[in-house]
Amino acid sequence: MFDPLLLRSFVAVADCGNFTRAAERLHLTQSTVSQQLRRLEESLGCRLLDRSQRQVVATAEGEQLLGYARRILALQDEAAEVLRHQPGSGVLRLGVPEDFAAERLMPVLAEFSAAHPGVRLEVTSGLSPELLRLYQGGEFDLLLIKRMGEDGDSLASWPEPLGWVDSASRPAYGREPLPLVVFPSGGLYRNEMLHGLDVQGRRWRIAYSSASLASVRAAVSAGLGVSLLPLRVLGPEHRLLTDAGLPEIQGLRLALYGRPGLGKAADELAERLKALCEVPVQPS
Repeated sequence: MFDPLLLRSFVAVADCGNFTRAAERLHLTQSTVSQQLRRLEESLGCRLLDRSQRQVVATAEGEQLLGYARRILALQDEAAEVLRHQPGSGVLRLGVPEDFAAERLMPVLAEFSAAHPGVRLEVTSGLSPELLRLYQGGEFDLLLIKRMGEDGDSLASWPEPLGWVDSASRPAYGREPLPLVVFPSGGLYRNEMLHGLDVQGRRWRIAYSSASLASVRAAVSAGLGVSLLPLRVLGPEHRLLTDAGLPEIQGLRLALYGRPGLGKAADELAERLKALCEVPVQPS
């Protein structure tokens, strides 16, 4: 019911006894303060200030309201002060590649949550092109994605080595045409791998396609085909094809993005993500 801006002007005039000095205290014009007092009086249906005297004084109704107004404004200031001095409170939205949303990232997020219990983390994993589109649409505060080449807008970036991968127990390499396990059209480094094979004149066919990294890894390990994958996601069920003469694909990088002015907690999470990405991971 009560607009704090109007109450603040009312209290200032009552304390100063003068519209000019009240306006100076509030860093407003005298006409603005007068308009605010008029609006407050109209909303309550009574006069709050006696302007007939040399010094403006509160009417009987104004004196009654004055005590309530001071308490309302004090509570508002107290609430603002408490929230202002609770860094890291609120929601922090993070987008990450699917292979980072598993065991490697979880300890980092657990440590961060323990240090900032007031923060509610919302983590979304998926394919990098879609995550980037969502970030550009304002869906995330922090974003860790994979992209081909450098980007000057990122907070930091690191090389992400790729390798051609086959099944350790049921090799697909050697079949003709070469069966491939790929991400859907538009997926990261799919075009690069197909173009590289075309340049070499190799015959290939798509044997399996999925947007899920877990499914792609499982399809390779089952022997459905070979694929191009980050070295960090390989397991003992995979075999790295180091001497098969397949095209070398370079330029994939991890890139960290963050919106400015998110606060201390977001800055700390960004630093933890940087530390995670700076540790090289060897395939199992």
